[in-house]
Amino acid sequence: MSDFLLFLLVGGLAQLVDGALGMAYGVVSSTVLISFGVTPATASASVHTAELFTTAASGTAHAIHRNIDWKLFWRLVPFGVLGGVVGAYLLTSFPGAVMKPYVAAYLTLIGVYLFSRSFRKIPSRPVPGSVVPPLGLAGGFLDAVGGGGWGPIVTTGLLGAGGQPRYVIGTVNTAEFLITVAVSMSFLFALLTGHWQESDFASHGFAVLGLIVGGVIAAPFAGYIVKRLEEKVLLRLVGGLITSLGLVQVAQLLG
Repeated sequence: MSDFLLFLLVGGLAQLVDGALGMAYGVVSSTVLISFGVTPATASASVHTAELFTTAASGTAHAIHRNIDWKLFWRLVPFGVLGGVVGAYLLTSFPGAVMKPYVAAYLTLIGVYLFSRSFRKIPSRPVPGSVVPPLGLAGGFLDAVGGGGWGPIVTTGLLGAGGQPRYVIGTVNTAEFLITVAVSMSFLFALLTGHWQESDFASHGFAVLGLIVGGVIAAPFAGYIVKRLEEKVLLRLVGGLITSLGLVQVAQLLG
């Protein structure tokens, strides 16, 4: 029950930020899970299981409010799915102890990037078509490997290329549902075929349930939160949290 309540809070807070900014749910949830000793592959699989529900709720809300650029959506999804499947295969091919330092370092860098991004304003202009495939591939791959990365990579990349925030966030959040399905199916396939040997996944069931419930409850309130807090404040809060947790993990590993 303590795990459920803790991750109910983590999932709810992460989803509030994710729904408002188009990033952070996976990164925050994975960072907290790994800081509790969960292996990177199990953390990523757990987060993607939860995201099957949270991304569906978030995507539905964005569709209702017409925040989706469907042309961009269908250009982005195939590359995101491909990157996610490759990332899941790679992550399940190595022992957790081998992957953990790299994942911890990656999550720390994402936290630093989110924090630093809060100090600059990105102008809006048409998104060049050439940037979509590499962003989709990189976002899907890092999302699977790090348990979060789709939003930080793709949302910030499209905004940096000049995309309109409303449609970028809505499109990326909605596309994330299909990437999450692909990554989750990849983990399941690896588990069923024996490619991934993981006997501890069931013990994190209450944590996963907490992430699901917290995320689904929080999803409809993201719009209210973004009206009350400035984007730079949210980015600094989540960036600072992720960086701090990541540095603790790195210090533990070095020790």
